[in-house]
Order: sequence, then structure tokens, then C-alpha cells
Amino acid sequence: MDAIVAEDVSRTYDGTVAVDGVSLSVDEGEIFALVGPNGAGKTTLVRALTGTTEYDGRVELFGQPPRELDRERIGLLPQDFTPAERLSARELVAYYGGLYDEARDPEAVLADVGMAAAAAGTYETLSGGQQRRTCVATALVNDPDLLVLDEPTTGVDPAGRRALWALLEDLAAAGTTVFVTTHYMEEAEQLADRVGLLADGQLVAVDAPDALVAEYGGRSVLSVDGIDEGALDGTAVLADLQYPAEFADGRLTVRNVQPEGIADVVDTLAAAGVTYESLTWTEPDLEDVYLELTGQALTSGGEAVVTGSGDSPETGTSARAGTETSTRTDTATDTDTGTGTDTDDRDRPEGRRP
Repeated sequence: MDAIVAEDVSRTYDGTVAVDGVSLSVDEGEIFALVGPNGAGKTTLVRALTGTTEYDGRVELFGQPPRELDRERIGLLPQDFTPAERLSARELVAYYGGLYDEARDPEAVLADVGMAAAAAGTYETLSGGQQRRTCVATALVNDPDLLVLDEPTTGVDPAGRRALWALLEDLAAAGTTVFVTTHYMEEAEQLADRVGLLADGQLVAVDAPDALVAEYGGRSVLSVDGIDEGALDGTAVLADLQYPAEFADGRLTVRNVQPEGIADVVDTLAAAGVTYESLTWTEPDLEDVYLELTGQALTSGGEAVVTGSGDSPETGTSARAGTETSTRTDTATDTDTGTGTDTDDRDRPEGRRP
């Protein structure tokens, strides 16, 4: 049985399309990463999948509609979840554990997320990374079969981020299904079994990270900089390289070179007496895939920057227009909950997580 099945899921707020016909499935025990910039529709899709907003289409969790599934089986961390700030990390995890019939030992959960040493600190005095790790702990305390984390590592330092990756990998290995949203391409590439690329509310591609890179990422590139402008004029060096190559503005760009072929390029340049200042080899990654498919690059803060005119493989038309990222939003007013963000009643310890 699939842990998550979504068919043609859409969500519109007052004429603004936030999620546009998304279909996907997630296997039990899989780590699935939904990747896209701020405003792509990630949070709205998470809310639809977990039954915390209305939607068109069909969603099932373990074969049941989200609102009919035993809520003890789901752990959900919204992007903007902010608990009571004057409670300690220990008190917060214990509180949320008390909302379930069966819960894990709060001390063990805090240790899992790297918060054992800081468990006595009140939430308001914790660093941003510690706060986020505490929030992850509140979503783990019920030992869920499905763990849904919306941007879980935002504000977490690199070491803490890697520790959380290791924890999620261990959970998946033990059978927990993990659904993560992120704008960090490295996170998705390192962590996920499969990745879904979301752009303007549409899912433009889904596959294993290496399969996406192989199909859409392009070729590896060797850049040789600081070559004298006239060094390659009238020479046979470009032909001798035996790789696709071009030279402009002092840079020699050689494509489709694998690491073992770099020495051949260096030897060919040396034999021709060509000197240079630096040499850089890069291989394609998920950022290249997203750029190829959508025409946008992602900043470190999760903002989309239009750099081209990528075509969506599902629609055959441009997946980007210059104004679309401002009209499709994850924080449009939700008429079902009366809130403009994901911070519903779970933001404070006044009731059971839905």
C-alpha cells in the first residue's frame, strides 16, 4: 500500500491558483522531497495532503482520506509552527506527547534531534536552529508512521542539518514514511529516495535525484580560465581535445569531460604551450535540473530568480512567467481556517494536533 496517493489535487484561494493538478504517490518507508522556491505551492500541497485545508482532487493516506486516518499515525511540522515561547524544549515535547494515547519518551526524542543538552532552555532563549530541532521533536513524539516536515532545516546550521538528515534516514530505514519540503537542492539530493520538483503549483518532474540529473541536468563542464586571448587562434588545440569545446573571453569551456579525462585536457594544453590561471570541473546537479525545466534558479533564501524559459514536460509550455511567482503563493488566505499561514491552532499548546 502506498503511504500517500494524490490525484489531480488543486487548491485555489480567491481566484489565485496555489496548487494546480498535482498527482503523486509515495511508498511506505520512502523519503520523498518536494522541492521548489517560496511561493511554489509546497505548503498548500502539504496542507491538502494532511487534510488541513480543502482541495479538489483525491488524496489518500494509507488507503484512507486524510481526515479519516487515525491522527496518531501522522507527525506534522508546519513551516511556520511556533509553540509557546516560555515553555522549555522538554516541556514542549512532553506537552505534545501528552496529546496522544501512546507517545515516546520525551528525553529520547530530544536526544534524537540533538537537543538533550539544551532541553531545559525556554523556547524563546534557544537559537533558531535549536528552535527548529525542538519543533521537529514535537512532530516525532507520537512515533508516526508518516512524518511530514515543511522546510524542517530552515535556520539550522550545517552540522545540525546533517544530523537531522541522519535521523530521518534512520526513521525511514525502520519503516517510517518521510515527506519533506525544502528549497535546499543539496538537502533533497542527499536525503531523498525520490524528488518532486514543484513550480507555480505544478509538479514538473518526479524521480530519483540521480535519474533527474541524468535526464535533465546536462553534461559536466571543465572551465579553464585565464588563457591569453590569442593563445588558441589558428591552432588545432580545440580539435585535439576530443571533447566539445569553445573558447571566448579567455575561458576555454570543455563539455562532457569525466574526472578521468581532465588529465588528457591538461596534457593537450601543455603540449600546445597554452598556459592558464585556473581550472574548474563541475558536474550537473538538481539545481541544473530545476533551471533546465523551469527557467528559474533558487537563491539560498528560497527565492526564485528567472534566468531562462524552461519548458514543463507535463504541459509543453513555459513553466514560468515573470509574474507568476508573485501570484501563486503558499500563504494566501485560507477560507477554511481563517489564517494566512500554516500557523493554525497547533501553534500554541491549547489543543490536540489535528
